[in-house]
Amino acid sequence: MMKTKRDDGNSEDRRGDSKRQKVVGWPSSPSEEPLVPYNDDEDDERRALGRVVGGEQDGEARSEGNAQGVKSEEDEDDNDDLYGQGSFMGKQNRQVEVRRDCPYLDTVNRQVLDFDFERFCSVSLSNLNVYACLVCGKYYQGRGKKSHAYTHSLEAGHHVYINLRTEKVYCLPDGYEINDPSLDDIRHVLNPRFTREQVEQLDKNKQWSRALDGSDYLPGMVGLNNIQKTDFVNVTIQSLMRVTPLRNFFLIPENYQHCKSPLVHRFGELTRKIWHARNFKGQVSPHEFLQAVMKASKKRFRIGVQSEPVEFMSWLLNTLHADLRTSKKSSSIIHKCFQGELEVVKETQNKAITEKKESGEEQNGAPKITDGVIEKRNAGAETYRMPFLMLGLDLPEPPLFKDVMEKNIIPQVPLFNILKKFDGETVTTTVRPPARMRYRVTRLPQYLILHMGRFTRNNFFREKNPTLVNFPVKNLELKDYIPLPAPTKENEKLRTKYDLIANIVHDGKPDEGFYRVFVQRKSEELWYEMQDLHVSETLPQMVALSEAYMQIYEQQQ
Repeated sequence: MMKTKRDDGNSEDRRGDSKRQKVVGWPSSPSEEPLVPYNDDEDDERRALGRVVGGEQDGEARSEGNAQGVKSEEDEDDNDDLYGQGSFMGKQNRQVEVRRDCPYLDTVNRQVLDFDFERFCSVSLSNLNVYACLVCGKYYQGRGKKSHAYTHSLEAGHHVYINLRTEKVYCLPDGYEINDPSLDDIRHVLNPRFTREQVEQLDKNKQWSRALDGSDYLPGMVGLNNIQKTDFVNVTIQSLMRVTPLRNFFLIPENYQHCKSPLVHRFGELTRKIWHARNFKGQVSPHEFLQAVMKASKKRFRIGVQSEPVEFMSWLLNTLHADLRTSKKSSSIIHKCFQGELEVVKETQNKAITEKKESGEEQNGAPKITDGVIEKRNAGAETYRMPFLMLGLDLPEPPLFKDVMEKNIIPQVPLFNILKKFDGETVTTTVRPPARMRYRVTRLPQYLILHMGRFTRNNFFREKNPTLVNFPVKNLELKDYIPLPAPTKENEKLRTKYDLIANIVHDGKPDEGFYRVFVQRKSEELWYEMQDLHVSETLPQMVALSEAYMQIYEQQQ
């Protein structure tokens, strides 16, 4: 009933603006392009500019139900299309009618809503001032009379739209704002929020959530969509989600609001979506995060090209740290969680190195010159300390020949054997430059990342080492196997026991295989196997039987 009244009130304007009304539906000639925003009439531009420059204020009082007031608001929405939403043009005297009773709320279809994808208008591909149609789920720009959302509301009869930035809901073509608490669940899915109290309770929560299709899911244990060969990203994200301080930091946007990096904000959004208990569906698509990764890594990691999780993990941690720190010397949540310290002793080999020189210039003191060939002897050890975010472990070579039974036996090695690389005595030889290296851990991080080098590339193809590593799922005691430094402060106990929280595994051939990850759920101490969208509970014994590729251990407190 209310709607007809309003139409009558506006009928005069409609007759006066009949030409303009014709244009909204379809352009009468190819030269006119009313459907494209930012190509509005010059008169509108001049009017808007004149209003700002001249400081012209409307003296008329505008009541909520005043049809004239609604019309002028819509005119200003045309300017909204022209200048984008944060603009100062035509904003001085803007009033939007707010109503609680919208007759179209029952047309909202939550099944089609998906806010995981980039926020671009589906017609103009612009990311300014984008609205989502809550009836069909598509994104459109603007809500003024010449905008794509307005046109869609007339053509398709879809009337309820949400602004993806401000989260305000509007009814088009009428143009009033809808204030109804029944839409709060949509706002929560669009932008999940956590209070500090909720964040602290996350690891104690044993409750399952229910998606719109009736399926149950565990917040934090949701599958990630494999867009195209992006399983290396999915397993990295799933394992990082188990690192409690890192997760808690990214769940609250105030912690990194100073940061201008899109990668940091997309990673925070993805973290909040994974741990949100009120999602409409039981999986998340990391599409926006992948776009930010492609841009920040200059397409080193991209959709459709398989990469190694260890390279991606290393790049991601270093980039997040660089973006989050406020000055060159300041730390970040990344370094607080993962940074340890190594003491490196580098011995250069004692042999004559000959270099052909055309001129006999002096290098490193006074070398011996014979027929343009310089001979110099290098000797000595160099000791220095370096920080690390992850430790690389070398696997023993698999057997080259088959045994009596005509089968290649898959060798097994205990984790403690390959950890001896860091005992300060075992020598690791590097080829370029030729040197003998010894490593010793001088500071343990709160979260220890271990990487087993399974892949090697020779001149012809990529090879995979199938050696199984035997490791404990709980109580990895490091001090029994590698020498550790004494605690810096008195009365401080050195924490050397670690528990496994994530284990990334590679299955299949080197170039065709796929990655999956075993992760632990803290609230019930259960293990789950995750491969893209598939999440299933598993036994701790199964975790230890897999071809481990990368592991994250948590220090016992």
